[in-house]
Amino acid sequence: MYNILICDDQKDIVHALKIYLNSPDYTLFEAYDGKTALDICEKNDIHLLLLDIMMPIMDGISVLSRIRESSNLPVIFLTAKSEDSDKILGLDIGADDYITKPFNPAEVCARVRSALRRYMQLGSRDGTQTLIAGPIELDDGAKRVTLDGADVALTPTEYDILKLLMTSPGIVFPPKKIYEKVWGGTSVGSENTVAVHIRHLREKLEIDPASPRHIKVVWGQGYKIEKGRSEKDKG
Repeated sequence: MYNILICDDQKDIVHALKIYLNSPDYTLFEAYDGKTALDICEKNDIHLLLLDIMMPIMDGISVLSRIRESSNLPVIFLTAKSEDSDKILGLDIGADDYITKPFNPAEVCARVRSALRRYMQLGSRDGTQTLIAGPIELDDGAKRVTLDGADVALTPTEYDILKLLMTSPGIVFPPKKIYEKVWGGTSVGSENTVAVHIRHLREKLEIDPASPRHIKVVWGQGYKIEKGRSEKDKG
């Protein structure tokens, strides 16, 4: 059972999303302003937040900033087509994804399932594979990433992108392919979304993010991670 919080100041949008997400697997919470959303997150074990940007009392950007101070809870922004700059700002702060209004019900459900899968897998300790690329080590059994032996805190989305790249070192992944593999849905608008998450990974894993040694861009093609030591499996 997953607890999902829907926060939008337009009650008809909240009502529609509750219809789309009506499932015995979900317990749905609702809020109509950012402050109420934060209160609900503090008092309940919320597994995913669908969050509007423009709201009274506290906007979505401010809510996300507060949440990211202490939690990697998946956050999907609900945005209007005219809010492109806010989408990028939200991804910069730590949003996992965004859905543009008006919503496609099937897309909403797919994005929610994908975000929950990444979040729950990051907390799982099933699996034994360890991937190594130079000083970066990803222990998929422990869901742990280290750089020169020091733990690196990644969001579920960052973890899945890194794992994808490390599974095939030296292979170039186009942004659309990364989006399809990690998010599991349509790749419309994927280039900016993937680019922001790649930048976050570089900031956490590169000595000089502006001149990365490990996570490289192949202009016009996509991203790859440089080959390091060969990967190994724990027995």
